[in-house]
Amino acid sequence: MKKDTAIRKAKTFDELLDIQYGKIGTRKRNEFEEKAQYFVISEMLKVARREANLTQEQLAKKVGTKKSYISRLENGKCDIQLSTLYRIFEEGLDRQINLIFT
Repeated sequence: MKKDTAIRKAKTFDELLDIQYGKIGTRKRNEFEEKAQYFVISEMLKVARREANLTQEQLAKKVGTKKSYISRLENGKCDIQLSTLYRIFEEGLDRQINLIFT
């Protein structure tokens, strides 16, 4: 079955991901999942910062980093250490964060 036909016949989002990126555990799918997680974190950061009525520069000052770093995080352009993620959300944005590993 051609990829286009398979996509049209897919019934769930997971089926679409399997067709487009391969099954869970394959290199291509793992890369997609990683990028998707970066996107989610960057969007959560943007929303939380805006809800706190802070500019990128103000948030950067609160957590002891540079505006350019906050910008890169919000645009998914760099990796973030877990300790930095906690500091930004908990100290900079006064938000509690919880991680779930599956």
